[in-house]
Amino acid sequence: MNTVARSLRSSAVASAAGLLLTLAGAALAPAALADSGPPMLAVSTDAPAMVGLGGLPVAFTTTASNPGSNDTSSARLIYRIDGGNALPENALSLEYRLDGTTWKSVPLEVIEGTVYGGELPEQFPLAAGKSRTVQLRLGLPMGTPHNGDSNGGTDHLKLTTMISYGAAGAANDTDVDNVAVSGLDTRLSGVPATAVAGGPAIAFKATVDNPTPSAYENVSDVIMTSRHASVQVLRSGKWTTLKPITDSAEPDVYGFNVIGPDVSIKAHGSTSTQVRVTYLKDAPAGKTILNPCAIVNEGPGTFRGTLSCGDRATVTVKKAAATGTPSPSPSVTASASSSPAATGTGSTSASSGMSAQLAETGSGGLSATAVGAAGLVAAGAGALGFTAVRRRRGRV
Repeated sequence: MNTVARSLRSSAVASAAGLLLTLAGAALAPAALADSGPPMLAVSTDAPAMVGLGGLPVAFTTTASNPGSNDTSSARLIYRIDGGNALPENALSLEYRLDGTTWKSVPLEVIEGTVYGGELPEQFPLAAGKSRTVQLRLGLPMGTPHNGDSNGGTDHLKLTTMISYGAAGAANDTDVDNVAVSGLDTRLSGVPATAVAGGPAIAFKATVDNPTPSAYENVSDVIMTSRHASVQVLRSGKWTTLKPITDSAEPDVYGFNVIGPDVSIKAHGSTSTQVRVTYLKDAPAGKTILNPCAIVNEGPGTFRGTLSCGDRATVTVKKAAATGTPSPSPSVTASASSSPAATGTGSTSASSGMSAQLAETGSGGLSATAVGAAGLVAAGAGALGFTAVRRRRGRV
């Protein structure tokens, strides 16, 4: 009897304890469910296809989503940007805004090798089954206003986006995009092949094109040529004689600021001006060049800034006839419609017997010292930034 009674009492105690545990478990279930596991986060960045070297930032978006069943109060967005070994410290910019209209900076620093990294200073909640889109802007300013970098550059950026949560932890998801980089294109249209020393001016058109989605500020377009040249531009319907820009390191080369300084160019926009060049009477006979270079954020010093140089034009200077009135080659009509493009060999009408000859791409007509003075010494990958390189955006 006692044994049976003890067994019954033990069974009753066990059943009661089980019931209490069941009830306690039911009471704790909602709280336990909320923290039952980490959130399942995903990220997708709609990166810009291209940014402009030395230009203003380009807008894009990152969408953070939580397809899982657990909320998080602290979603984090982390970015890595790799532009190769030719980017100076102040080359990149990344901005964001979660709410409102104010853009805030994402601090960037070298993470490893050539990779810059930064994290949004603000974390944000992300409920299960929800998503949030963050506005961002990516730029390659190559310096600061009126203090652009003269060396360095790249033809693309590798942009990596990661999402995580909490104070630390591995990335839950990663998105990788390639962003092409291009610069301003500067060109001369309709440059006559010959001119006469001491004779009438030759006329042509100077243009700066912006093939990128970046707007540009503080742009100048400089034509570098012989010190025996006098240059005028058409401004407000009047021809204005320009003061030459000189450098003691290269006294035989003059620069003339035909567009600017401090001109703004819209994304995918352009600006142009009509130019006249007169070669002085003492100009030596032979070939000379006209070399256009667009400079962004020109700073202290001669030709210091982020440069993008276009095709040079070669002009053969002839001495005036010994007797009679000099008869120079006729110049091209100074109008946009009659100016051939500078990316190839243009021509005037057959009756003039002239050709608007544009030489090969590069700065070969300048001496090495002049090239250095113009800030064109950019070895290796840096030189890529001065060329209009366009690559299709793709995933890696």
